[in-house]
Amino acid sequence: MYLGLQFPLMSKCGKIARVLEGLQTVKESTHHMLSGCPGGAVTFLIVAKFCYGIKVELSPKNIIIIYCIAEYLEMTEELDEKNLLPEAESFFHKSILHSWKDCIVALQSFDPSLYHGESGHIVGKCTNALSTMICTDHSLFGWPMMLYGSLQSPGGSILWNGIRTGARIRSSQSDWWCEDISMLGIWIFKRLIKTMQERHVRTIIVTGALMHYAKKQLPGLARWEKKHGGRYLTSLNSSADVINHKVLIESIVDLLPQKKGKSYCRFLLGLLRFAVILKVNQSCKETLQRNIGMQLDLVTLDCLLIPNFLDSDNLYDTDCVEQIIHYFLDSQESSMGTFSPPSSDSTFTRSTSSLNRVTQLIDSYITEVAPDINLRPEKMLALLRALPKSLRSQYDGLYRALDVYLKLIIEEHPSLVEKDKMLLCSTIDFRKLSTATCAHASQNERLPHRIILQVLFFEQLQMQMALSQYLDAMDTDSVAAANSMAGNFLRRGGWVSLVRENRVLKVDLEALVSRVGSLEQDLAIIKQQIRQMA
Repeated sequence: MYLGLQFPLMSKCGKIARVLEGLQTVKESTHHMLSGCPGGAVTFLIVAKFCYGIKVELSPKNIIIIYCIAEYLEMTEELDEKNLLPEAESFFHKSILHSWKDCIVALQSFDPSLYHGESGHIVGKCTNALSTMICTDHSLFGWPMMLYGSLQSPGGSILWNGIRTGARIRSSQSDWWCEDISMLGIWIFKRLIKTMQERHVRTIIVTGALMHYAKKQLPGLARWEKKHGGRYLTSLNSSADVINHKVLIESIVDLLPQKKGKSYCRFLLGLLRFAVILKVNQSCKETLQRNIGMQLDLVTLDCLLIPNFLDSDNLYDTDCVEQIIHYFLDSQESSMGTFSPPSSDSTFTRSTSSLNRVTQLIDSYITEVAPDINLRPEKMLALLRALPKSLRSQYDGLYRALDVYLKLIIEEHPSLVEKDKMLLCSTIDFRKLSTATCAHASQNERLPHRIILQVLFFEQLQMQMALSQYLDAMDTDSVAAANSMAGNFLRRGGWVSLVRENRVLKVDLEALVSRVGSLEQDLAIIKQQIRQMA
């Protein structure tokens, strides 16, 4: 700033006057830099014109930055009653704070990089005003500025070729403001959401705003939710786009409330996909996984199939799903006390239903990822063990997943050792298989021979139990019960006969002697018991 400018500026800018008074000697070539001046040279030029008597037109687009620089330069009414700061304050309070549209335009035009700490309260006033309008009947403040655009007349009716139609916009729309605030930058939007949360705005309203904003700023998120194949990924043209999207996702996740719901859960899984792609910080990723895990019973299989974007050759990100399951178990343990039944029968019923849905979901997930030829046995083992046995009432789904994996892995990697097979099969409780699944397992050549013998042993025990129940029914002279037991027994008998025929054809007992000698004697005893009971 040269001396030729200093006197008009000194008369209206307290900061400049104080700086110049502090200089011991002032020469014509001397200049002083105002570091941290909001708006830089462009805004300072507006101030200079004002000091030299040129009228400054205040508008929603420039009010915040002019207010900030006027406050920074201390252009107070003590120096001049018509100074820039009092004029900006008057315009801001009379014209901006009472208009939804002007508040939005003012915040939308504000650049956070030009933000000055001492003047940040003006942004806070705008966000406070907006949050108040959101919680109040919007007809008091005018209709939303973006929703209908030029089709809206000042009176609220819809226009056609400039003529009022008499039709009015529905006032029952509760999210009329979401489209407007979705035009704000993430820094301003974050301040607005935090203001709404501090004012205890309902969670459903805050959640709706976050979801709308995320879909607006990440178009690929909305496309993925509409199941448009793999086109959910937004094209990122530069490293700056990647950084901006990472900041966007991390900021949104930081604002997420604790809420449950199918659509909300799907939204969280969409964010998680983007988080994996963009490699956001670990805290952000864990927050998403935790929120999803707490409502895992609401997740659908297609949402859980998260593609693997890391350096691994696996098709799906199984590590991410394992972590989600971990958080689900944590939430169940905290609510049920290490999976013990709660006192309320209705609560227990809901909890049991939730656990059954999660069990079926995870079994379906493992079945879906099992055909991946790059899925190592240790990864498959971790998935099979993801849910504790105490949560399972049956193992049909898990057995199907294991069978799919063994079929593929034996074809692609015939060198898979017997030890690995035994470890994988150890996750299945063959006593909790249905009749049909048990019959399939007893004929499954992909299973280790020792496992096949275990299955045969269990099915023979089942036959013993069926026969015992039949005899008990006969003793009670209950015709209906006896007929039911007889039919059940005949079905089991036919199944046992089929098992025996397949066992003769497919199991080489001589080869089993050397490998499972310890079980051969038990098998002979069981056969003898069956002949005695027949």
